[in-house]
Amino acid sequence: MEKNKINKIEEEYLKTIYQLIQSKGQARVSDIAKKLSIRPASVTEMIQKLYKKGFVSYERYNPITLTQDGEVLAKTVVKRHEVLKEFLQRFLGIDKKIASEDACKMEHVVHAETMTQLINFMNFIRKTPNFMKWQNLD
Repeated sequence: MEKNKINKIEEEYLKTIYQLIQSKGQARVSDIAKKLSIRPASVTEMIQKLYKKGFVSYERYNPITLTQDGEVLAKTVVKRHEVLKEFLQRFLGIDKKIASEDACKMEHVVHAETMTQLINFMNFIRKTPNFMKWQNLD
């Protein structure tokens, strides 16, 4: 396995660690386990994998921190989630909860080129007066 190759489960862990650090100031195994609804032993196993790949700094019984590479990747996943959720909610009228659930699934599989174009599209639409007018067309 390539050192920096990462799958969607690992991305979800990095995103969760990042969000916990942002909201609580730190990320601990127990907090990650609670947020992801999994056993602490499973979290520890994954954290060790992420450590070997260079995405987290980890010492037993201490908070987990993201390395520079880990933070960059976590921020990318968070950005993808936010953009997809906003698109689903604002432009397609999807309920907030459903949009968040779907964005969580989509954020890991959308190609980078597609994501870039979606971001560009949304930036353009946000700057366009009456951008939601199309929804009222018959």
